[in-house]
Amino acid sequence: MTDYEVATAFLGEWGHFQQQVFFLLCLTVIPNGFTGMFIVFVADTPPHRCVIPANVNLTAAWRNRSIPLELDSNSGALVPSKCSRYRLGDVLSFSDRGFLPGVDVNMSNVPTESCLDGWEYDQSVYISTIITEWDLVCDDGWKNPLTSSIFFCGVLTGSFVSGQLSDRDRDIEPKSSDNLFHRRCESFLCCRLHVPATVSLLFERLEDASPRPHPAWLPLCASLVVGRFIPESPRWLLSRGRVEEAEAIVRDAAKKNKIKPPPVIFSPLQKELQCEIKALNICDLLRSPNIRWISLTLWLVWNTLTIAYFALSLNTANLHGNAYFNCFVSALVEIPAYTLSWVMFRWWSRRLSLSSTLFMGGLFLLSVQLMPANLVYLSITLEMMGKCAVTTAFAIVYAYTAELYPTVLRNTALGACSMASRIGSIIAPYFIYLRSYSVSLPYILMGSITVASGLLSLLLPESYGMPLPDTVSHMQHFPGCCKKKPYKLTNTEEKEKVAEGKSPVFP
Repeated sequence: MTDYEVATAFLGEWGHFQQQVFFLLCLTVIPNGFTGMFIVFVADTPPHRCVIPANVNLTAAWRNRSIPLELDSNSGALVPSKCSRYRLGDVLSFSDRGFLPGVDVNMSNVPTESCLDGWEYDQSVYISTIITEWDLVCDDGWKNPLTSSIFFCGVLTGSFVSGQLSDRDRDIEPKSSDNLFHRRCESFLCCRLHVPATVSLLFERLEDASPRPHPAWLPLCASLVVGRFIPESPRWLLSRGRVEEAEAIVRDAAKKNKIKPPPVIFSPLQKELQCEIKALNICDLLRSPNIRWISLTLWLVWNTLTIAYFALSLNTANLHGNAYFNCFVSALVEIPAYTLSWVMFRWWSRRLSLSSTLFMGGLFLLSVQLMPANLVYLSITLEMMGKCAVTTAFAIVYAYTAELYPTVLRNTALGACSMASRIGSIIAPYFIYLRSYSVSLPYILMGSITVASGLLSLLLPESYGMPLPDTVSHMQHFPGCCKKKPYKLTNTEEKEKVAEGKSPVFP
């Protein structure tokens, strides 16, 4: 088979065609920021306390002291209880007899009860949230993480369906960036496509701080329209035997780049072999030992990344200070993270880039729980550095995964990794829920599994400087302890495949 990148090298790397496709892809990514993290605000828990009914005839002194004080696990100060009140019958009796709280009555001897009349919520930040609407606090607080988990269950379903459809018939799916760009600008594309989502996160933080509603659904509708203008991947079309369509797209790209294409772009041999090709599915990711171990390792790495990324994102509302400003900073640190991911992906080993960022992210998170309680801003800085490292690893793993799998399985593999990682995003809210038992526990767990995942990723094969595999047999070997020589399909192998009636783009 004529090498795809050699056959299309005349297009150049960054002409008008590539710029147009990149811009359109950026537009389709923008809604991710709006829809992905809105749950941070929608499901936040505002300060609350037990309701003291207005029709209960209490003196001002007893109404102000009707809530017992308890030690706050974060600040160590005494704050009003969120889930209990002094027994209302006793308090009413003391009030009627003219006793004063703390003077005539020892408050430590007054029995308490649960919030039998509900809760009152602080509305200085939120008018209402899912938590306030459904009273998911105190004994029902364990249901709080479910509000985020249910959302990610929907994302899991979408990842599975889209991954399967995208490698079967791209005409019914929004187009991907798979192989529309040459290898040398691939890292730029894969890493920079995350930036529009981050920018939308920044605007979401600013918009959510405003009392005026904003139409967050507009970018989503626009992306559905824009997706129809993104051309199909020529390499994928070749792998499906649709050579004429692939050549038509390449010729259109040459026209937009104002370049005259050669008379023959793909070899006549390819045009003669437009036979029906067996479609691969998610089961093929586990069929042979080599691809099975690569897939399982990547699924574990992706799960760790989603746990750390989403747990840290969801936790920003719990940090000291203004929730909107903290979330703004959390989104802001992703911009240098994606810049760093591009630099590492451009000039450094893929495996070492992923492993080092995971390892450093884990160390930063483990360091948070070592900070004294009075050094709040240092703890937040370490958490943001951990978020930056995890985000860098997340950007790298997308492109790295695409390089490890062959063309005929690439989008199915990405969809499977995304689907598997949603298990991590589903349980990530429960990592944050553990802070109700210990503030340090989420950081210890997230830091430990992130460090372990960084070490595990060293088993993956290296893909830096390697050609993109076209078939399963072209994949690098697991574990990737040493660099494998790039594969080359010889003329003899092509002739043998022709004699067997097989396409040279499919094993």
